[in-house]
Amino acid sequence: MSGPLWLTPDDRQDTLPAIPRPRPRPSWATAADPLDELADRLHDLIAAAVHPDEIAAILESDGMNDEHIRLTYGRANSFELAEELYARVPRAYPEPDLAPGDPWHISLLPCLLRGLVFALPGLAYVLGAPFATGSTPIAVLIGSALTGWAWNQALAHRAYTWLGLGDRPSAARALLTGAPLGALLGTAVALAVAGAGEGAAVTFAAVQALYQGAATVLLVLGRERLLLAALAPMSVGAVLALVHDVPDPVRIVLLAVSPLTVLVLAAVEVLRGRRGRVRGPGGPKVLASVPYGVFGLATGVLVLHAALGDVLSGGETGAAAAPGAVALTLSMGPAEWLLHRFRSGTLAGLRAATTPKAFRLSTAWTLARCLGLYLLILAALAAAGTLLWPMAEGFDGVRAFGLLLIGTLMWTGLLLQAFGAVLAAASVCGAAALVQTLAVLGGAAQETSLAAPALAALLLTGLVCVTLGRAAAHRP
Repeated sequence: MSGPLWLTPDDRQDTLPAIPRPRPRPSWATAADPLDELADRLHDLIAAAVHPDEIAAILESDGMNDEHIRLTYGRANSFELAEELYARVPRAYPEPDLAPGDPWHISLLPCLLRGLVFALPGLAYVLGAPFATGSTPIAVLIGSALTGWAWNQALAHRAYTWLGLGDRPSAARALLTGAPLGALLGTAVALAVAGAGEGAAVTFAAVQALYQGAATVLLVLGRERLLLAALAPMSVGAVLALVHDVPDPVRIVLLAVSPLTVLVLAAVEVLRGRRGRVRGPGGPKVLASVPYGVFGLATGVLVLHAALGDVLSGGETGAAAAPGAVALTLSMGPAEWLLHRFRSGTLAGLRAATTPKAFRLSTAWTLARCLGLYLLILAALAAAGTLLWPMAEGFDGVRAFGLLLIGTLMWTGLLLQAFGAVLAAASVCGAAALVQTLAVLGGAAQETSLAAPALAALLLTGLVCVTLGRAAAHRP
């Protein structure tokens, strides 16, 4: 039949033939572009990336090898595919699931308190100055202090690592074992360096080594306020000694009371912290803390060069440069706060930047602001110390330039250390400290001896820009 049955033959002759309904095509014939499907599936991850390399890493972690990519998407490898996905998906950094506010925000007051705690022990040298007799007592104190700085920096890293793993008892055990060993090592170095008739200097160095270990315990366990209270008697006595004559017996009592109090408080805290369940085997490796010790030793040497000038070559006594050392130690508080401000600034740049170049420029600008502000604070502290320090002889341009170089090295080194690049920071600072020491011992002029710190400061600043200019370095 050629038409519907209800039509007459005449009607059927005037009717056009029905248009056949299109047949649906099979699903395999209408498959979407696999690249579009991949972009949809990984949309949030691709949109959050600020460089194609991040997308390539995501693809590889998703199990895609180059052969699969060639067969499925027609691209040579993961990097080529990542480039196309990066260009295809609009940039949109997703807000993290965090409580409102800046995750790197930190109050300035606790940081200033830590800087004060770092600086106050230096007042012990004011009280102990009348007892520093002999031909080379300064070498005894330097040897013991440098040993303590290196050892306790490594010890603090190991304890902090345990704390980061949530194992406070193991951190307390590490401090309980490491702090006394560091004190013994510092005393042994003082004995090895000491000459005849320098028993008083060795005793002072031994007390200094005990204090360094106990103070490390309190700082790692977050007991800065207890440490500050324990240092109060010695600090008040030292300030009085600057303007009045303090009898020797009173000096000895003040020199003994504060370190003994710190020692008792540290023992109580570490014994209390040992209680609880330990994590067991598989903790941090001892060798992982070695670069932190090297960094502590290197920065200690650089600070001593700023504090003592040419004392290692037999020149000035270092009294003129003492404000520089005080400024460096006090500045560690603002330095810590500015490290957090840098991380806040890079997080904001990570959210706002739409290209890798924009993020690098944002990071460089944040670095310039934070480092510049730190150097301004350091210079202001040094200037104030020069005006207030009774024995200061002025702060010339060369010494001020050297102080700012040391400050740059310390702050950029701490920044790299905070991002896990401690080996680079330790290597550069260690080389600078070694070269400057050899230059001073060789009788080089102060201007010449600053060549190594200047080169190291430029190198570390460049490393910060290269290392931290990559978005991957700032991922949680």
